[in-house]
Amino acid sequence: MAVSNETRVTQFILLGLTNDPDLQIIFFVLCLVMYLLNVVGNLLIIITIYVDSQLHSPMYFFLSNLSLLDLGVSTLAVPKSLFNFILQSKTISFSDCISQVFFFHFVEGAECFHLVLMAYDRYVAIYNPLRYTTIMNRRACLLLVVSTWVGGFIHGLAQSIPVVHLPYCGPNEIKNFFCDAHPLSLLACSSTFLTEITDMINSGILTLGCFLVVFISYVYIISTVLKIRSAEGRQKAFSTCASHVLVVVLFFGPLVFMYMRPSVTFSGDKMVAGFYTVVTPVLNPFIYTLRNEKMKKAMKRLVGRKKNFLGPL
Repeated sequence: MAVSNETRVTQFILLGLTNDPDLQIIFFVLCLVMYLLNVVGNLLIIITIYVDSQLHSPMYFFLSNLSLLDLGVSTLAVPKSLFNFILQSKTISFSDCISQVFFFHFVEGAECFHLVLMAYDRYVAIYNPLRYTTIMNRRACLLLVVSTWVGGFIHGLAQSIPVVHLPYCGPNEIKNFFCDAHPLSLLACSSTFLTEITDMINSGILTLGCFLVVFISYVYIISTVLKIRSAEGRQKAFSTCASHVLVVVLFFGPLVFMYMRPSVTFSGDKMVAGFYTVVTPVLNPFIYTLRNEKMKKAMKRLVGRKKNFLGPL
């Protein structure tokens, strides 16, 4: 369907989480606090792992990359929403909207693959501990992490290219607080059947596929752990994996709900989107630090170094 330049939409309106002024203030404060906690918490994890030599192992290297991805997910969606709350200007240009679609799915896709990578790391550590350092050597770890980013990049292109070529001639109101492929495609003034199928196959199958791989990995991990004769050994193995399992559930649960379904919009979609862009990234640092004694001790050492560096005030 051809669309003239006069009728083509050049900007969109992000409707946000609510139109209620009182609720907007509440959401602004909550989102701001959680975003700041996300930035501080994830940066603290990255710095601690980088500085402390005792954390220079594959598991913590992957954890630092997960923190970087969590920072990216929130930063791509939350600041724009916060500015909309303050300025009461909810517009976003066409090019900025498409860029947000690409980069959001780039980072989200990379995180999907990265959680699979972390499951594989735990599988090797528990299933084949004697060969762990040989299999997960420095070069292998770097290549695996780079592959997750490449996979995310391809996923971002696959999500953004179909929607950028759709004709938009109004309305231009996106029922979300950030640009995503699905709500954006609903505004097109031509058939979006192929775009919807592509979206479902790309995001839906990717999300479900990664989740199933992680699930199967943990079936093998649990079966191996149950064979450990020592109760202390079993507890240590389960403790190592518990944090990752919790993060996987919090991450994949909302994504499966959003993308493994027909192209329809539910009233709760914005809240679900808020959960995996605002809540989940801020929970990850707490999950990994509160349940990990090694991380807590490393952070205490980091704080101690800072006090010694600054000296008496």
